[in-house]
Amino acid sequence: MNLYCPSRDQFTPTHCDLRFKRIGYGAMQLAGPHVWGPPKDRAAAIAVLREAIELGINHIDTSDFYGPHVTNEIIREALHPYGDDLIIVTKIGCVRGPDQSWLPATSPRQLRDAVHDNLRNLGLETLDVVNFRATGMDSPDGSSIGEAVMAMERLKEDGLIRHIGLSNVDERQLSEAQQITDIVCVQNHYNLAHRGDDTLIDALAAQGIAYAPFFPLGGFAPLQSDVLIKAAAAMQATPMQVALAWLLQRAPNILIIPGTSSVAHLRENVAAGMLQLDASTLAALNTML
Repeated sequence: MNLYCPSRDQFTPTHCDLRFKRIGYGAMQLAGPHVWGPPKDRAAAIAVLREAIELGINHIDTSDFYGPHVTNEIIREALHPYGDDLIIVTKIGCVRGPDQSWLPATSPRQLRDAVHDNLRNLGLETLDVVNFRATGMDSPDGSSIGEAVMAMERLKEDGLIRHIGLSNVDERQLSEAQQITDIVCVQNHYNLAHRGDDTLIDALAAQGIAYAPFFPLGGFAPLQSDVLIKAAAAMQATPMQVALAWLLQRAPNILIIPGTSSVAHLRENVAAGMLQLDASTLAALNTML
């Protein structure tokens, strides 16, 4: 089928040999409720992943703390052996408690264990990109990440990681990491209505570093706006498609990774790549700040 793979809409970060198609897939929703345990319909989860590949997606975002372990196990079942152009990006720096809590796990030993968990459950010998997920809830807490990044650099030297990224960081934390190693991507909370990273995105674009917004559609509560609804109606699209199209036009280094457990929604998300927002629509959407 391969509906979305225009060569003009790809991004290769500086210091990276991986070519990302800018529409990817976020695998968080493949696990059960609250990202815990198995999905209600494992066959449907496998179908979504296989459809993503058929649609031309070559970038899957995951983590072994989704489930935990469940999402990576499903990815392996659905797609292994992986195609040569498939890029799997994972995150470390967190574990799940028995009460389903999200707990920091940032010591060098915990990071090494997390890398081995991802390798084992994905069926890989080397991870393409690993993002260090810094502490803080949905926003950075500003704490030093130097020790963790040095631990990841050692994992890279050992051949377990090809490229290093960061998640949930601010400019100071990014600068601290860049004094230790090359950073190829940043994954932070950003969308039409949550734009605290505008300056950071532009700085990353100038450096050739990818930016992948998490919660691109608003998070656990979807974006809601009369402006967005009106723009979508005018374009005969859904509000979520317009929100994704806005991200793609916001900056050339933005990679979108919307998640879904539905093949129909996956196709809608991918179709957002065909939308072109005109200047008046962009101006109206920018009032959602």
